Amino acid sequence: MRFVLQFPPLLAGLALACSAAAVGAQAVAPDMRSHPPADGAAPAAPPKAVVCMACHGPGGQSAQAQTPALAGQSARYLDLQLRDFQAGRRSNELMSPMAKDLTRDEMRELAAYFAAQKPMEQSFRADPEKARLGKAKSDETLCTMCHLGGFVGQNEIPRVAGQRFDYVLKQLADFKARRRTNDAGNMTAVSNTLSDADIENLAHYLAAL
Repeated sequence: MRFVLQFPPLLAGLALACSAAAVGAQAVAPDMRSHPPADGAAPAAPPKAVVCMACHGPGGQSAQAQTPALAGQSARYLDLQLRDFQAGRRSNELMSPMAKDLTRDEMRELAAYFAAQKPMEQSFRADPEKARLGKAKSDETLCTMCHLGGFVGQNEIPRVAGQRFDYVLKQLADFKARRRTNDAGNMTAVSNTLSDADIENLAHYLAAL
């Protein structure tokens, strides 16, 4: 506790919020996993996955600039986002109607399937200097406190390592402008400390991981 109290007020609050999110996710959704079954066999693609892959790519390997890669994403995060799209806590002209009629079982199946896929290898070529500045900003902002080392994510906190550059750029800008608010205020608070240049540098850094 002494360590947390040494943080600036914003970061101390984020530390507590991230810890609560991790504990809460374990309690609410113990059946969700972000890896294949113990026998090593990845789950078969559920029927609705075909529709998802029309935009997100085969196995969630997105080839579209502002369409996020789903492969290897945290299952709990994917499940939560589908629920948020369905409930209107998050809005997108394509995803909101897609999630509207999904059942809870279908959401869990889709989340488990894409989480079990191998994370995509980015073709994006980051600017080395911008990526360096992005790493420095992420260290300063203590991003890995929530997203973990390597930005692999945990529970309901997303994996952002190797995510599409344009998608990261847009999400950070949307959090800052409060166009996206389904984050309990954590990312909104962080993004408010970022300049446009910081956001671009972070996107270069994360896309290159």
